[in-house]
Amino acid sequence: MHPAAETTPAGNTYDKYGTRHPVARRLVDGFLGELDAMVDRVGPRELLDVGCGEGIVTERMLARPGVERAVGLDRGSECLALEWSRRARPGLELVTGDAHSLPWPGQSFDLTCSLEVLMQVTDPPRALAELARVSRGYMIASAAREPIWRVLNVARGAYVRALGNSPGNIHHFSKREFTRMCAGVGEVLTVVTPFPWTLVLLRVRPPES
Repeated sequence: MHPAAETTPAGNTYDKYGTRHPVARRLVDGFLGELDAMVDRVGPRELLDVGCGEGIVTERMLARPGVERAVGLDRGSECLALEWSRRARPGLELVTGDAHSLPWPGQSFDLTCSLEVLMQVTDPPRALAELARVSRGYMIASAAREPIWRVLNVARGAYVRALGNSPGNIHHFSKREFTRMCAGVGEVLTVVTPFPWTLVLLRVRPPES
């Protein structure tokens, strides 16, 4: 297990996907709408979602047109195991593993995804390189947009003693910083900023022969 495994949360510390707060719901719906559009643009048959948490978004992506297999990976916990058992369905695979060392050979998936995970791993470039290695075409990555994310947390009275830093976040990216980092593994096709996130679609650079 990677050293980050003991400190990185497994699953969402705040159920943003199930929130009924009208403002939060609107923000999350905006993010998910942009994500749906990116997945549809790529049209994958098989995809990988690294840092899948409870598997909510992985399951959502499986429902997109043409997707036959969606694999979600997270570091695992008893709580997640229970959530995963409730979510069992054909085409959906939820497994434990380390984002820094993915257990698949190169070019195993049409699309790889890392949604709000690169802020929490010990070595984001290494995790990106792994996502690129197992992709045979495209990658989608997202991160909380800083410093907006922390300002919003403080404004709503959350994590004030940590200056608005969400539990588990050890890296903080502006839109420019995150896009530049992602560009290290491929061609940036689209960057969108559904408030308060940065969402990037890449064409992965082919492996050297």
